[in-house]
Amino acid sequence: MDKPFSLDLSAFPEELNVMLEALRTDAGPEDRRSRKPPLPNIDWNQFLKLVRHHRVYPQIRTNAGVSGLIPSDVLQAVDQDYRLNTLRMLRLSGEMERVCGLLEERGMRSLVLKGPALARHLYGDLSLRTCKDLDILIPVADVDRAESLLRELGYAADRPIPRGLGDWKWKFHHISFTHPQTGIQVEAHWRLNGDGGKEPPFEELWSGRQRSPLVSGGVHMPGDEHLFMYLVTHGARHGWFRLRWLADIDRMARRGLDWDRLLVLLRRYDALDLAGQAFVLASALLHTPIPDAMRSDISAGRGRDLAQRSLRFIRNEVPLSPVPRNGELARTYKRYLFELKTTRQKWRFAISRLYPSFRDAEALPLPKPLYFLYFPLRPFVWLWRQVRQQT
Repeated sequence: MDKPFSLDLSAFPEELNVMLEALRTDAGPEDRRSRKPPLPNIDWNQFLKLVRHHRVYPQIRTNAGVSGLIPSDVLQAVDQDYRLNTLRMLRLSGEMERVCGLLEERGMRSLVLKGPALARHLYGDLSLRTCKDLDILIPVADVDRAESLLRELGYAADRPIPRGLGDWKWKFHHISFTHPQTGIQVEAHWRLNGDGGKEPPFEELWSGRQRSPLVSGGVHMPGDEHLFMYLVTHGARHGWFRLRWLADIDRMARRGLDWDRLLVLLRRYDALDLAGQAFVLASALLHTPIPDAMRSDISAGRGRDLAQRSLRFIRNEVPLSPVPRNGELARTYKRYLFELKTTRQKWRFAISRLYPSFRDAEALPLPKPLYFLYFPLRPFVWLWRQVRQQT
């Protein structure tokens, strides 16, 4: 294996370092038992907290090499989390098949982005990955019908999308629904990501789809190269604050992809630096082998710098979903999101800020015939909202 990329991990607590060692698939029991000097004093309660925060207990539980690294009582707690997750994934799998089947019956195409289908596809077993909800991508023209279907099934929108100004199609990317009885959450996506950036249209994703091996019905996923690009952009947007997402990247890289085709996609959709970030993180933290076809582009791009920036979110144990609104972490995260963008994306983002937001409509409600006033009033309403937020 080529030499891994290096990052400054000096701020990582020892519990996080041990968790990373337990996640790596390139070290066997003999390697771990021969670690000298012996493990320092580890706060195993903190270790368990990290494992649960990063949602990696299935990977640790099934990694045969951890028995010489982690005490047996800690492994028992991890095993209990694993068993509970298996039951949850079975429930989610059944609901995924039901929702996607009903969408198909109503003439609506859908692509499952993560969830049980991804677990089965990458790990061969739905119990070997965690997820909290079902992410289902549909064409934007079908959003209203999909909402109606989910309400028929008993789901309620967590927060309705304000649609008055017509900016919801590109300023948002999904609507979240929760079933009050089962607690299952479904996110109906019409875009892959919520930053308004360039991304494949649904028709392109649909034409390259693959059928999920988890069920026999009409459950489809994006093709591997599109799926990899989505996982990269999703993880980058969330600062990789859960290492579960990086474990997916490690798994896909070890399985192998059509790297030449992937490079074309990454360049077309301005995601090459984000892929570089994912590979540098995976290489430094999980010892993921970097394919030769990708190494020169990663070395020449901004991947290492973006990876170093994300380490704060990985070690801080603070979820970035929902996005923090105030405080130093919120400001750091906003700067990080801006730095993820290419120069062209930054210009496009700056121009988009001139367009009225639904928050302007919430701060200053106007009747629909007067919506045009939101354009000249935009700077003043924005300033008013900032003052109110600070006070």
